[in-house]
Amino acid sequence: MANIAVLGAGLGGVIMAYEMKSAMRPEDRLTVINLGSTYSFVPSNPWVAVGWRERGDISVDLEGVFAKRGITLRPEGAKRVHAVENRIELNDGTFLDYDYLVIATGPDLAFDEVPGLGPQGYTQSVCHIDHALDAKVAYEALVDSPGPVVIGAVQGASCYGPAYEFAFILETALRRAKVRDRVPMTFVTPEPYIGHLGLDGVGDTKGLLESALRERHIKWITNARVTKVEAGRMFVEEVNDDGSLKTSHELPFAYSMMLPAFRGVPAVAGIDGLTNPRGFIQIDRHQRNAAFPNIFAIGVCVAIPPVGKTPLAVGVPKTGFMIESMVTATAKNIRALLDGEAPRAVATWNAVCLADFGDQGIAFVAQPQIPPRNVNWSAQGKWVHAAKIGFEKYFLRKVRLGQSDTFYENLVLDVLGIKKLKDIHLDEVAGK
Repeated sequence: MANIAVLGAGLGGVIMAYEMKSAMRPEDRLTVINLGSTYSFVPSNPWVAVGWRERGDISVDLEGVFAKRGITLRPEGAKRVHAVENRIELNDGTFLDYDYLVIATGPDLAFDEVPGLGPQGYTQSVCHIDHALDAKVAYEALVDSPGPVVIGAVQGASCYGPAYEFAFILETALRRAKVRDRVPMTFVTPEPYIGHLGLDGVGDTKGLLESALRERHIKWITNARVTKVEAGRMFVEEVNDDGSLKTSHELPFAYSMMLPAFRGVPAVAGIDGLTNPRGFIQIDRHQRNAAFPNIFAIGVCVAIPPVGKTPLAVGVPKTGFMIESMVTATAKNIRALLDGEAPRAVATWNAVCLADFGDQGIAFVAQPQIPPRNVNWSAQGKWVHAAKIGFEKYFLRKVRLGQSDTFYENLVLDVLGIKKLKDIHLDEVAGK
């Protein structure tokens, strides 16, 4: 019998638990450690922030679901991983021993790296459901008293899609509220150009996103380093391609949502051989850590180098399809070890993204995620908005039922033309 632990119950951790349960032997035991017992669908947080979703719409109580699948949930959360001892210290002072560990924690949000940034400062966030609910209160205040808006991401961020999504979703919501004409909007990003996305662009994301911003009268500043935020004011340094200062901006705002840089969570940060200097987990092509070969990692907590040199730090995103491929490879490789075999499965690390604009959106496929690519495709249309809604409904249904099938793989086939995603009706997508 082997004790298998999954640390984290976010998008990656939950599907990791389901796939691992299906892959492991009947006598093995599976435990998920998470702070709390609720799963929340993070991709819907931008909708929460403008009142299009409530907490209950996108949340699942995992205790009952896991119990039905024979998965133990420890909602105390982890204080520290003791990798040399093969045990995890929980926040209540107890310990959990493991034979194999899958780290799926997601990131620690580094709001503190920019003075005044984040929900404890002067800007909003959509990184967590609680943040999004606070952002909704601030959005309602904006509608009541319109003024300038600043949306974007700070230097070191590695997930730019939600920043673009929220800018467009907020713009749509403000138009519907009939106050858009009183809300100047500026998009601020460390990317060297609009649509870089931490991937050096995918297809024509540069042209598509620039056009969408122009059409909606949203100004932008690229190569932007946010130095500090004060009440109603953001201080931004725009740099040249060599990193030297080009100009400085003092941006007034009545409302701002800025994504922070990511780093590894405190439970794993600073473990020699396990993490890099930012606290992300170092893995090989089998999702396995070299120093601790019984530890695997998936999702945002994984260390991936940037796609190329940029004037400011621009991280690489880990999209849902990429995470699912990591999950599948990890489950297969742990099963191989349980059977006395060597790990062989390798994740595809392809990127598929549906970026919702509130009434339409942009989709892109990068195979592989890091260029050069075999597939480099992007497109725009109302079908993307419908597909994003459909995927939300599908994925939450999958979590509630404890299913381990992979939807993203089917989505890739659709987008590449084997099935035409834009021809699939919303009820068909939601009912799969």
